Amino acid sequence: MGEKILEIRGLNKYFGPTHANVDIDLDLERGEIRGIIGENGSGKSTLLSQIAGLYGSDSGTMKLKGEPYHPSSPLDANAHGISMVLQELGVIGSLPASVNVFLGHTGKFSKLGVVNLKKMQEAAYAEFDKWGLPRVPLNSTMDGTGIETRKMVELARALSNDPDILILDEVTQSLSLNNRNKLYELIKKFKELDRSILLITHDIEEMVAITDTITVLRDGEVIGTVKSSEVTPSDIRNMMVGREMAGDYYRSDNTPSYSDEVILRAEDLSDVDGNISNVSFEVHAGEILGFAGLSDSGIHTVGEVIYGLTKTKGGKVTLVRQNMEIKNATQALQNYTAYVPKDRDNQALMIKATIMDNFALPSATEMRGPMGYLSPAKIRKLANEMKDKMSVKCNDIFQPMDALSGGNKQKVNLGRWLAKDLQLLILDCPTRGVDVGVKAYIYNLMKEAKKQGVAMVLISDELAEVLGMADRLVVMKDGKVKKVIRRDEDFTEHSVIEVMI
Repeated sequence: MGEKILEIRGLNKYFGPTHANVDIDLDLERGEIRGIIGENGSGKSTLLSQIAGLYGSDSGTMKLKGEPYHPSSPLDANAHGISMVLQELGVIGSLPASVNVFLGHTGKFSKLGVVNLKKMQEAAYAEFDKWGLPRVPLNSTMDGTGIETRKMVELARALSNDPDILILDEVTQSLSLNNRNKLYELIKKFKELDRSILLITHDIEEMVAITDTITVLRDGEVIGTVKSSEVTPSDIRNMMVGREMAGDYYRSDNTPSYSDEVILRAEDLSDVDGNISNVSFEVHAGEILGFAGLSDSGIHTVGEVIYGLTKTKGGKVTLVRQNMEIKNATQALQNYTAYVPKDRDNQALMIKATIMDNFALPSATEMRGPMGYLSPAKIRKLANEMKDKMSVKCNDIFQPMDALSGGNKQKVNLGRWLAKDLQLLILDCPTRGVDVGVKAYIYNLMKEAKKQGVAMVLISDELAEVLGMADRLVVMKDGKVKKVIRRDEDFTEHSVIEVMI
């Protein structure tokens, strides 16, 4: 047994009638990498948020380095050597990246009330280099930056406090393969420095591979803590759900299957920012066309371009049935096309609005009454039907979106589109931040949509996901298509990574 750095006994947290954490006991040793896992709503993020000072506890005790510990805020937790990177994005878009790195600590760069931005930027880059993080532009504001860039800034901010305990809540699923590997190196370095990490990830295989121990939560309670070297991903899944998980997770067939009919044709696409160049492909009715690549490959830009969200400087996107070129998102929406972006809270959902409003928004035209006004009765009917169909766990459709777990948010995000008559569905990292049960649920929805002839573009940073679901896989590198692999060919992670790198 090593030295205990954190000891938790009988920790409880309530949100109204919801008992989010129930008598939690947990010990963390120096140099230990501890995974915390459970289904959405199991209390994982609530537990880590109490440790990081985001929430107070209703009862129970914590000790840090043998001393009583009850942080009053994240800044207080920082002062005690604990930093956290949140699942949902935690940057201020109107501020430069360098200021975001040192939020709450800008005073050390100021003199007579004036902040020295050059010194701050130099110090921020020093943090990136010290921990092996890929550098990002620091002198521009965070508005409009990609989710990976923002995660790197959040990581640099957490590490700038030189913490003894680093808390990572769903960081890896925001990252592409190359940046994920950099994070793994960071975790390894942290362990070598005899510092500790608490992390949440819904990628069970990943968690088993990179942690020393795993604590499983279910319904707010600790089900058990196991050594990662002594369990399989299947063991963890069964502990999470309390039963043997059966059935196919991904597709069970090994051959492509789709119609000859082309739904969308992309020809020589290049965007104005230079993220993609001369990208061409076709998507057929009933096909799942996957896209994979590293962080600078341009796969996420492809989704934005074909939905008309990002301007092109060359090429065109055609909906073949309508013989119509997509030039903006309104055209796409009006022509049976839907887009589910990677960053659901900032780019997809109205996070402060109700579940009902989020379900209804894409179908506003269909919700009109006889006089052309929106019909409240139609809206309520649609929202209640989709809530039940998508098995959204909530009090009612009038509950705000930000009260839901990540998995239930994503069910609403997908369900609002599946309520419509679609011919094309663009999915960018559709299972980011959701548990194994919701993942399986989303994959089943995709299989059903495929049977109904819906064409799908599946963009993902998870190789297992695109290999498990796609009929064909477009592998991109440096903004260009490097290879297209069919499901019945060399459809393996090794063959894809060789092309990506």
